[in-house]
Amino acid sequence: MKYLVIKIGGSLLASLPETFYEDVVKIQTEKEWVPIIVHGGGPLISSLLTQFKIPSQFVKGLRVTTEEMLDIVEMALSGSINKQITRNLTKYKGKAVGVSGIDGFLLEAKPSTKALNLGYVGEVSRVHAELLMQLTDLSMIPVISPLGMDALGQRYNINADDAATAIAKRLNATLCLITDVKGVYEEINQEKVYYHHLSKQKALQMIDDGLIHGGMIPKVQGALEALKSGISQVAILSGFQQHSLIEFTQCKRIGTTFQLEEEQ
Repeated sequence: MKYLVIKIGGSLLASLPETFYEDVVKIQTEKEWVPIIVHGGGPLISSLLTQFKIPSQFVKGLRVTTEEMLDIVEMALSGSINKQITRNLTKYKGKAVGVSGIDGFLLEAKPSTKALNLGYVGEVSRVHAELLMQLTDLSMIPVISPLGMDALGQRYNINADDAATAIAKRLNATLCLITDVKGVYEEINQEKVYYHHLSKQKALQMIDDGLIHGGMIPKVQGALEALKSGISQVAILSGFQQHSLIEFTQCKRIGTTFQLEEEQ
């Protein structure tokens, strides 16, 4: 069996079709792949901060997370969103368990080194994967909210992409980034020609040449960052393309898969 870490951005959760969750359950029951979901929740967090009139500060475009905000972050991620996904999987006869990175000390965290003065924004220093292995051995589908803590119990808000990448690296898993696009494409004669496999070098060249642009750039950069961390295979898939996850696990030409040059 192979682990499949599926990262879902918070902006997609309200509009993902229910067939997506049905497909995750089907993958799990076929037992060739072991799915693990990691989710974000930025839009709901922003909405709740506004609702509770908690002001936000930003450093270089990144939100500073205070202790007061952490209560809202935990409410949104580990409460509302996590249980919504768990319910959707259960609806299709999946055995899903919602946990946060705090449960079982799953995600050990430290202050982020990507930018200074961000408060309690953290990064994963270690994944204690025993809980995940026990849950998947029981045929459960873990649904993980990206919160972590240090050995003293201090909570940290962790970027969902970073959390998914750390978990995938620890489990030697394939990482699927669920998006609203079918993959990386180039327009040739006014038609979209999709790249189903890209090396890191080719992807960077396409960004430099302007062939990858707009909202696709951060998606590709996220995939390349995951490769940089040591994950051998990362895929960008559309959550709105019917059965894309199932077709990916069947090695069909779907989405865009990124691999290190030497591994192609």
